[in-house]
Amino acid sequence: MSVIPISQVSQNEVIAFFQAHWGTTEMVISSGIYDCSQLQGFAYVNASQTIIGLITYVIRGDECELISLDSTEEGKGIGTLLVQAVEEHAWQHACTVVSLITTNDNLHALKFYQKRGYTLVEILQNAVERARALKPEIPLIGYDGIPIRDEIKLQKTSTSI
Repeated sequence: MSVIPISQVSQNEVIAFFQAHWGTTEMVISSGIYDCSQLQGFAYVNASQTIIGLITYVIRGDECELISLDSTEEGKGIGTLLVQAVEEHAWQHACTVVSLITTNDNLHALKFYQKRGYTLVEILQNAVERARALKPEIPLIGYDGIPIRDEIKLQKTSTSI
């Protein structure tokens, strides 16, 4: 098993992975509308080159924004390895900040990223309502029955590592 650049994985496999996990390759968040299958990223693949985990990101100036992170096997360190791969890439390419946006209901993500040195820097109230105007299939209710309304921005700086 290994972490490899997403460019080394078949585009059809990447698209199938996103469709299986998100129903689409499109991600709508306050920082933009993204076709995740077209973004830079890393994949965690098994011995038969099947995708087990996938992370995508965009770099704008000195900031790297994580757009998506998925793993088919929870609790095995796959997400951590993928986040570390992006962070290393970002720091090597003169980024001073790695950021991400998640929703208020995603307590698992909030816990995951904070344990890895990310801090909450902004709450974007009612951001999901604006995203629903562009992508109506975003559910009203999320994890643990929590209404999905707000986005939360987290970040890690190169000086905090």
